[in-house]
Parts: sequence; structure tokens; C-alpha cells
Amino acid sequence: MNKKKEIWIAGFALFSLFFGAGNLILPPSLGANSGADWWIVVLGFVLTAVTIPILAIFAHAKLQGTLYDFGKKVSPLFSTVYCLLIYSIAIAIPSPRTAAVTHEMTVQPFFETTPLLTSVIYFVLVFIFAINRTRVIGLIGKFLTPIIVLILLIIIGIAFFTSSGTVNPSTFKTPFVDGILEGYQTFDAIGGVVVGAVIIISLNYSSHTTFDAKRRLIRKAGFIAGAGLLLIYGGLILSGSLFSSTFAEGASRTEILSSLSTQTLGHLGTTFLSVLVALACFTTAVGIVTGTADYIKGISNDSKKAYIITAAIASIIGIIVGSYQVDFIITLAVPALMFLYPITIVLILLNIVPDKYASKLVFRGVVLVTFIFSIPDFLGFVIPRENLVGIKNIIPLANSSLGWVIPAILVFFGLNLINRK
Repeated sequence: MNKKKEIWIAGFALFSLFFGAGNLILPPSLGANSGADWWIVVLGFVLTAVTIPILAIFAHAKLQGTLYDFGKKVSPLFSTVYCLLIYSIAIAIPSPRTAAVTHEMTVQPFFETTPLLTSVIYFVLVFIFAINRTRVIGLIGKFLTPIIVLILLIIIGIAFFTSSGTVNPSTFKTPFVDGILEGYQTFDAIGGVVVGAVIIISLNYSSHTTFDAKRRLIRKAGFIAGAGLLLIYGGLILSGSLFSSTFAEGASRTEILSSLSTQTLGHLGTTFLSVLVALACFTTAVGIVTGTADYIKGISNDSKKAYIITAAIASIIGIIVGSYQVDFIITLAVPALMFLYPITIVLILLNIVPDKYASKLVFRGVVLVTFIFSIPDFLGFVIPRENLVGIKNIIPLANSSLGWVIPAILVFFGLNLINRK
């Protein structure tokens, strides 16, 4: 295969593996609530929904291993527990959420069937794709992603040229921070460390057998995927802002996206959106299930049986959780995100900096501090928030659910200064 063509196919595949349920329903809602501040929200959202995930792909290009390699400098036990938590949450929340979104936006408007039936059919197909994983990049990159991009660009283009120009005031007190935290809900940082491994293993079946060849391809594919995500996210947030005055007060995320599609594409909007949602959600679910099965296969002496069993279990969990409503699954996700997202972000960043600045001591110190200072953010969604007012007032940025950021930075630089002496 032509090398440039293969890079573009891999880039499209990465884009599609990232672009799932949350990526579709979150940006228009952000735009609708941000008003004229939409560009500030874009900066925050892109930080956690584009920059960090693509840096995870670059880290995979550097490591060319599995998710286990991201945390092994902390300790083997930590890395094992981290991997199990990441994959467990991935198959328990974002993967089933894709089925729930598909039902609410693709099936429910046309058929009076139960969410459970949709979830069963959906994850049977996911399982079939997962056990034929050697074709994942080709099928997704060649056929599905171009359709997704085309439909989205049509919606964004029509929104830009046909909006009334009336924009509602922003409802956000801190648009940049709100953009950052909403980016958590895409699960893309977690997706980056999971699906990046899928790309690595899939490339082992291609002509790119050398370390440097795979690293170059993955980096270029990462830039392509990142540029695509930036264009689509920015466009959808802007579109939501431009049409903010037309949405019903208190409209849900899915209702805002449906309304935007209908207003830009007319009577065909619902049909186009249905196809888009089904494709985007399905490819993400395939990536998550495949990545999880790859990991279990790797720790089970490369057992194909372990791979198939894991894919089957992940699909069964998807069927069960995916039969619930989207709003319930999103609410369920928040505590897990506040606990794991900060740790995932620092592991990604530590794995892309030069090795001389990322010793075992630095890894251990930064991860430990990040974990400790993330606890108030996690507890804020488990116990009454008023019980945490005192400690949150002490920790910088804690009231914005970012209390881990400054301590992690200080420990990173402090431990590197110690190492230099």
C-alpha cells in the first residue's frame, strides 16, 4: 500500500476511534451555553478532548507497547491496577454509552423498540468486528470515517452561513474551566491510551515492522486525527453558539444536537444525524472492546481464547449498561472521571517528556501527589459538597475541580531539581 495513503487511513481510523457518543453530543451543548464566549470554551475543551488524547498517541509512538507501559515506572503493581481500572471503566461506561446514544438518537425516533433490543444487536455487531480485529484500521479508516466527516462539515457549513446571528449570553462563570471539565466527558484521554494500543498492534500486521517506521506513521496519523477533531469540535461549538437562541430552554445535549441538525439539514436532518451517530458510536465501541481484549490477551500468554472471552464479556456488559438512558450513564461516569482522568493526564505527559526529566522518582512523586489532590474532586460527587468547602478553599483551583494541577507541576519541577544535584 502507498505509504501516504496508509498514513491517511491510519489518521482517519484514529479520528473515528476517538469520535464517539460524547464527542457528538457535548460540543453543540457547550456552544449553546457559552454564547459569545464560545471561543474560550473551545480552548478549554480542545485541551482535554484533543491535545491530551493526541499526546497519548505520541506517547504510544514512543513506547510502542501496551497500556501497562504507561505506568510501569511508578511500579508494576500500580500499572497493573491502573490498567485493570481503565479497561474496566472503559467497557462499563463509555462503550455502553455509545449504544444508549445510538438508541435515543438513531432507533427511538423511527422504531418503537426497547433500548435492550438495540443494545443486544449493537454489541453483537461490536463483538463480530472485535474478533476480526486485523481489519479494524482498514474498515474504519477507508469507509466509515469519511462519511462521518462529510455529514458534520455539511452541518457546520450550513450553520455558519444560515444562522440569524442572535446569540444568547453565556451561562458559564469560567468558560475555559467549563470547557476543560466537559472535555473529561469525552473520555478521549482514556481513549487515547486505550485505542493507541489498538493501532500499535494492528500495525504489527502491516508492512511497518520497524520501530522507527511505526513511530513516524503513528505521529503523522496523530496529527491528522488531531486536526480533524479540532476542526469538528470548534465547528460544532460555534454552530451551537450561533443557534443558541433557537434551542428550547433547558434542552438536553441530545435535543440540542437534534435541533441543530434539523435546522441545518431540514427534513433530512434526522436521517443524516441517525447515520452519523450510529457510525461514530459504533467505531468507538469497537476500539474500546478491541483494546481491552488485547490487554487481557497480552497478560494471558497471548491466548486467543482469552481475547475472545474478554471481547464477549465486554459486549455483555455493554448490553446491560447500554440499555439505560444516556443521562444516567453520564451521571454515573462523573466520579470515575474525577478519579482517573488526572492520573491519566499526568501519565501521558510524563511519557512524552524526555526520559532525563521523567525518572522513576518523578513518576512516583507526580502520580502520588496527583492522586492525593484529586480526592476532594472525586469526593465532591460522592458526598455533599458543603462538607468539602474548607479543604477546597485551601487548595488552589480546587473549587474548579482542578486542585491537582499546581501540586503536580510543583512536584515535577521540584523532583527534577533534586535529581540534578
